[in-house]
Amino acid sequence: MAKSPRAWQRMLSGRRLDLLDPTPMDIEIEDIAHGLAFVARWNGQTLGDFPYSVAEHSILVEQLYARMYPNAPVKWRLAALLHDAPEYVIGDMISPVKAAVGPGYGALDERLTAAIHIRFGLPAQIPASVKKQIKRADRVSAWMEAVQIAGFSTTEANKFFGRPDPALFEGLDIHLRPPVQVRQDYTQRHESLLEQI
Repeated sequence: MAKSPRAWQRMLSGRRLDLLDPTPMDIEIEDIAHGLAFVARWNGQTLGDFPYSVAEHSILVEQLYARMYPNAPVKWRLAALLHDAPEYVIGDMISPVKAAVGPGYGALDERLTAAIHIRFGLPAQIPASVKKQIKRADRVSAWMEAVQIAGFSTTEANKFFGRPDPALFEGLDIHLRPPVQVRQDYTQRHESLLEQI
């Protein structure tokens, strides 16, 4: 009888996360923050001495979401912070690669997202309207990243991500920082949002 391949990941917290059947009890914010702080967006093709991490991106998306939807419940701001949380174990793939991988990546992402949401008191699936709002904030973030650190011209960024209202990101600049700082900020932001719910 053939032995089935290992489908779990040992976390630094000691948890053993089954990637194919994740449970909320195996999710820890420290593991998410640590993993995301070391996952580079844009396949690492960004300016600066440190990679631009998914954790840093997630903090920016939450800030943009709060600006774009100031009356939204705090729980949806938490959902914005956690919007890419599954990438702490499955990594970040640029959109063309996700499309090439096919529906399997999306299904895995959905299972992990559901477990993460339940772990932190959110519905397994957030409303479609909220998901669209978070996606809008995500696209503004992508535009900022493309222009500020990923070498895109403004024209290219407008073509791929849409042209955002500059007022949305006034005073928000991207600064690449050591992973330990980003990890701490991500964890603190998560705790702060949880306390407000």
